[in-house]
Amino acid sequence: MTSSSPIAVVGLGYVGLPLAVALARHFPTIGYDVDPSRIAELREGHDRTGEIAANAMSDSALTVTDDPQAIAAAEIYIVTVPTPVDAGNQPDLRIVKAACASIGKMLVVGDIVVFESTVYPGVTEDICGPALAAASGLVCGRDFFLGYSPERINPGDREHTVDKITKVVAAQTPAVLRRLADLYGQVTSGGVYRAQNIKTAEAAKVIENAQRDINIAFVNEVAAICQKLSLSAHDVLEAAGTKWNFLPFTPGLVGGHCIGVDPFYLAYQAQQLGHDPQIILAGRRLNDAMGEFIAGCIDEHMAGPGRVLMLGLTFKENVPDLRNTKVVDVIAGLRNRGHTVLVHDPVADGEEAERLYGFALHPSLDSHGGFDAVVGAVRHDDYLALNAAELARLVREGGLIADIKGLWRQTDRPKDRHYWQL
Repeated sequence: MTSSSPIAVVGLGYVGLPLAVALARHFPTIGYDVDPSRIAELREGHDRTGEIAANAMSDSALTVTDDPQAIAAAEIYIVTVPTPVDAGNQPDLRIVKAACASIGKMLVVGDIVVFESTVYPGVTEDICGPALAAASGLVCGRDFFLGYSPERINPGDREHTVDKITKVVAAQTPAVLRRLADLYGQVTSGGVYRAQNIKTAEAAKVIENAQRDINIAFVNEVAAICQKLSLSAHDVLEAAGTKWNFLPFTPGLVGGHCIGVDPFYLAYQAQQLGHDPQIILAGRRLNDAMGEFIAGCIDEHMAGPGRVLMLGLTFKENVPDLRNTKVVDVIAGLRNRGHTVLVHDPVADGEEAERLYGFALHPSLDSHGGFDAVVGAVRHDDYLALNAAELARLVREGGLIADIKGLWRQTDRPKDRHYWQL
């Protein structure tokens, strides 16, 4: 990489911002996002996702903008926009198509467009390529070129960051592949894997999360069986985990933008090709049903409708990400059974929770107590630190401590409170 033209990263969320900051250490880089408030925050050094520290943001040479014309001089565009599913769990490609329409207007001969968004095999070449060509008036594969390098961001993970992991890269031509391998190779110490072609790289990405989804579905089914045996799945899995080749998956709620979504992309394409993806969809059905199952378990261990404090709303511990959180399914299940549910989360954004789910988050645990049940839904550090006295204040005598994530299974708990764990 010797060009002085900037690299443009389109989409500055959980994936795009860490990548843009990493690129800016080596190349002129501009980050673009359609959300003006996001850009304003980043210019102030604040990353609401918590992936980039304020000092790292202020020290970065990255330029951020919400003006699409500011990235028109780029020769390489890297697209990191969301690829969700719709209400029917079908791939929703509207955002990535909108990005193609915007980028296409700026393309000139020789430009490269790389997609990191998770898609099913064929989207980059069969949908994005034609969309870019239509917007630019150029010929894909001759005038401009496509690449694919699937994102592997794990929110809140400080070990497997974008500058340390192996990056899979693929491209339309050998020359473009060499250029992209050089680019990503300078960014990460984890090395670059050159996939055979773009569809191979797309398929590799989508099965990564589908595999995790299926493994979690298995232990969730084990948890359901254990409940009928009056056993704790956490206890059973801990014992089984002493075998050298036992895989360490844990039961619970499977949300977020990756594991809870990506298998639907693979299943959709399989069905389009006439294949019935039985295991993939069975895993999805089982994991999507866990919120209702857990709500039923909690209800069975209560004396009747009561006041419930839900500890945690985000989809994962110690991250503010509320996308596709399945804690809302537990809340809905409890409310449908007549319980009043209050929600607390120390890291979630209250305005975002209100906008996405209609929940008014309670800012502090200090002013609340005497609940009929407290539910440990997310393994936040703040909740792990709760001691027996604090739990006793939160839960009335004879009330229920419901531990979905095994937060307090090995700690002292208040006496005269019932304890249930998944």
